[in-house]
Amino acid sequence: MTETTEEPVHRTRILADLTPLRTSPDYRRLWFGNTVSWIGQGMTALAVSLQVYDITGSAFSVGLIGFCSFLPLVVFGLYGGAVADTVDRRKLGLASSSGSFVLAVALVAASVAGVEQLGLLYAVVALQAVCFALNSPARSSMVARLLPAEQLPAANALSSITSTTGALVGPMLGGLMVGWWGYRAAYTVDAVTFTAALYAMWRLPSMLPERGDDAGSEKRASVVGGLRFLAARPVLRMTFFTDLCAMVLAHPRALFPVVAVVWYGGDAKTTGLLVAAPALGALLGGVFSGWLSRIRRHGLAVIAAVACWGSAIAVFGLTRQLWLGLVLLALAGCADTVSMVFRNTMLQAAVPDEMRGRLQGVFIVVVAGGPRLGDFLAGSVADLASPTVAATGGGIACVVAVSLLALKWRGFARYDARDAQP
Repeated sequence: MTETTEEPVHRTRILADLTPLRTSPDYRRLWFGNTVSWIGQGMTALAVSLQVYDITGSAFSVGLIGFCSFLPLVVFGLYGGAVADTVDRRKLGLASSSGSFVLAVALVAASVAGVEQLGLLYAVVALQAVCFALNSPARSSMVARLLPAEQLPAANALSSITSTTGALVGPMLGGLMVGWWGYRAAYTVDAVTFTAALYAMWRLPSMLPERGDDAGSEKRASVVGGLRFLAARPVLRMTFFTDLCAMVLAHPRALFPVVAVVWYGGDAKTTGLLVAAPALGALLGGVFSGWLSRIRRHGLAVIAAVACWGSAIAVFGLTRQLWLGLVLLALAGCADTVSMVFRNTMLQAAVPDEMRGRLQGVFIVVVAGGPRLGDFLAGSVADLASPTVAATGGGIACVVAVSLLALKWRGFARYDARDAQP
């Protein structure tokens, strides 16, 4: 009776499916805490960048902030996944969230004391990346324990709203806070908002990894064990390969400062619009994600979304009208949200609980490393040839690469959520 009454609603849903928030109080607290803390972290990220530039007057010094966070994310992303498959994930999430809170308080204390040391800021950024790398696999692994499998696409769409809201709202509020009240205000708000994430973690039940009954089940999780598991499962590997096609071959972020001037005759404001467009598209993709729960062929959806991303970037490289370029970038951001929702859902639903942390650790490494490699590739091609070749050529290469991968591993396109097999 229940299924019959809900079916028409399910067919007509357009906006984000809020069922996970309604049915699970634990997930609701976790989602709210993450959303609030992501906004605070976005404020701090911008405030640190501005403070580093104020101290040094060097764009290179600001760029080093990304390098300070990249290495810990890669190293501790894999290690954090192994830890999440060994210990109580609630305790790991609580400890790493507490570490992030302490670091936020340290920035407040330094600003109150008038300490403006470049080394201190770099060290805090690196340690924040360590805490994030330990926290994220544990937190992502919890979702599949808090919700039934059919609600995972909706939950991942809601998670995309969290991250894109932080990316859009956080820096904007951070800039206003720093402009009106200084760095201390931005850091203080971040510290206060982190208490929501801490509270959500504290209220969760114990989340010890579930061990399989097979003889090969590890008593102590290892990074190598997770990589071996991934190597034997081509469908899961494809979730990473497809993302790398988009983020390495067709990632135009490094081109924005150049094309804002050369293509559109703009300035720094135009660059800001170009940067914001994909994030806005990703946010809209999350807000209007109700239809995603009806999709069962998750692998095929990922292939289509990545091809859409590549196509949008390829056409973006040919346009010289700003409004059209912004629309294409927003379309690419929306496609990226669709890809992320289904890739993450596959990792959560088709992976045994004892492996989820390690696979989420690999996910962090790919998500952190792919765009940075993409920035390097796009910038290099733009210098050697032109921004048009970098954008359009990269978009075409993305579509070709994901098509070849789909032909090579046809089982990925046939993957059905109703019979999840990795």
